[in-house]
Amino acid sequence: MDDQNKNLILATALSFVVILVWFVMFPPPETEPVDPNQTVSETQGELTPPRAETGPGSTDATTGGTSGEGPEEALDAPRLDIDTPRLKGSVSLQGGRIDELLLKNYRETIEPDAEIVRLLSPVGTDNPYYALYGWAPGSGLTSEDVPGANTVWEIESGGTLTPDSPVTLRWDNGAGLEFRRELSVDDDYMFSVRQSVENGGDQTVSLAPYGILARHGTPDDLKNFFILHEGVVGMADGELTETSYSNVEEYEFNPREGAPAEVTQVSENGWIGITDHYWMTTLIPEQGSPFKAVSKYDPRRGIYQTETVQPTRSLAPGETSVSDTRLFAGAKEWATIRSYQNEAGVARFLDSIDWGWFFFLTKPIFAVLHWLNVLIGNMGWAIIGLTLLIKIVLLPLAYKSYVSMAKMKELQPQMEQIKEQAGDDKQKLQKEMMELYKKEKVNPASGCLPILLQIPIFFSLYKVIFVTLELRHAPWIGWIRDLSAPDPSSLYNLWGILPWAAPEPGSIMALIFIGILPLCLGVSMWLQQKLNPAPTDPTQKMIFAWMPWVFMFMLGSFASGLVIYWIANNVITFSQQYLIMRSQGYKPDVFGNIMSSFKKKTPQTGTDNKK
Repeated sequence: MDDQNKNLILATALSFVVILVWFVMFPPPETEPVDPNQTVSETQGELTPPRAETGPGSTDATTGGTSGEGPEEALDAPRLDIDTPRLKGSVSLQGGRIDELLLKNYRETIEPDAEIVRLLSPVGTDNPYYALYGWAPGSGLTSEDVPGANTVWEIESGGTLTPDSPVTLRWDNGAGLEFRRELSVDDDYMFSVRQSVENGGDQTVSLAPYGILARHGTPDDLKNFFILHEGVVGMADGELTETSYSNVEEYEFNPREGAPAEVTQVSENGWIGITDHYWMTTLIPEQGSPFKAVSKYDPRRGIYQTETVQPTRSLAPGETSVSDTRLFAGAKEWATIRSYQNEAGVARFLDSIDWGWFFFLTKPIFAVLHWLNVLIGNMGWAIIGLTLLIKIVLLPLAYKSYVSMAKMKELQPQMEQIKEQAGDDKQKLQKEMMELYKKEKVNPASGCLPILLQIPIFFSLYKVIFVTLELRHAPWIGWIRDLSAPDPSSLYNLWGILPWAAPEPGSIMALIFIGILPLCLGVSMWLQQKLNPAPTDPTQKMIFAWMPWVFMFMLGSFASGLVIYWIANNVITFSQQYLIMRSQGYKPDVFGNIMSSFKKKTPQTGTDNKK
């Protein structure tokens, strides 16, 4: 088999491996099957209610209005407006549900006139998603005695809910119990919910305060990507749990909860909620107090549900019971969530951001990146600054590695002489080589260490860029308007020179006709290789020749921020290696190595000729 056929087979095999790895790492999103005969009313569903813990001789009842009584269509119910610097929406007085919430500072796309992001939606819309609070009845009460999902509350005080004006809702059950719910909100994304009940009757009753987050179906923009967690997220006494929507669906049926459910008893600090890529809703009971955290799934209605149920309390005639809880509903901004953790006492709230297995790297990497962004004012330049800082930290290892490489170049004639003397005696060759390395104090494996360290750093930075909200819609220069998205330019229209549009992102055409940043990446990797002569082994030479261009296409559809990091890393590495090797007396022949790559060896004579 001649060399051209060998090269063709090798290139085909490499291409197949790249495509296979690509589809393993980036599987196409799975679409949920839709029943064309399903009506809107069928998707509204009923909530599986929490249950009050009951003592001896008491009955076990379910929450009023939620046991067999799902939230009815509430679009025409009276509403209470929400207006803050960062949120707008409304509360339905039917059930007192926080069920309409939009994020003022975020839009669906980078276009200035795009719709702002909608987080919560009421029952009766396409994707109902809401928070509901209430009291689970215990001994002495039935579901009719407590407010439920369809109970219509009246406004006792307040008007529009703003950071400066809380609102109090009231409902009287007509049998001696008077319920109040005071809602307040801060300037960011945290609601405070104070529930109280006053027993004006002549009998002692028991009941338990609860909060519910209910989502009907999965979100339309569900990524289904292995590197990102979407679904239920919770913290229970220092232990983080993350459960995807598909795993929630696989819960075993829990008779106590009346649905497939997972129950966790939290003794002191915790929270539970539902997280999207960039947004999250979280129930946060009073920290330092016990509660029951529940995640459920109703397979018949397709409702995902999280709950916090506080301990049952007895209420004697004339007594009042108060329950305080909080609801986070908004964007997963690092600084905002960090302030809730450090200043508002929400235990380990930063862990609600999906930092992944390399959290010990992703957390500090993002902290430095955030600091640089505040200092510089541009996330793209902050990524380049972060790359420079990482290279400075790794400089001692890089210095040792490049010094070793320079010495290896100096030892090349002696190594060739040892190979000739050893002939086919591999044991002798290895022994004499090791003696030479020991004598000259050279470690041939030292050059691998900086590369090995780059692997977890690269993956961690990829995780940070993909997961964190701060990169979303963040511009850099010119055509790069979203660092979390691939380079929008394309060779297909000569990067905007020709008068037709670039291929759709994610398509095969977009993968082939790469943008400017991926091209710069390939060139930077190719130039970095030219610091050293090409390997003499034909197979190694072919792999090294293909590697920059394979990476160029493979990373072409990655986030622009990650490609910027890789380009900056290559440029800094090139400069470091060149200067360090020069300082050791070895001058890399970059131009000569580039020119040699345009030559080929003729099989007849074995001499080099220009093409």
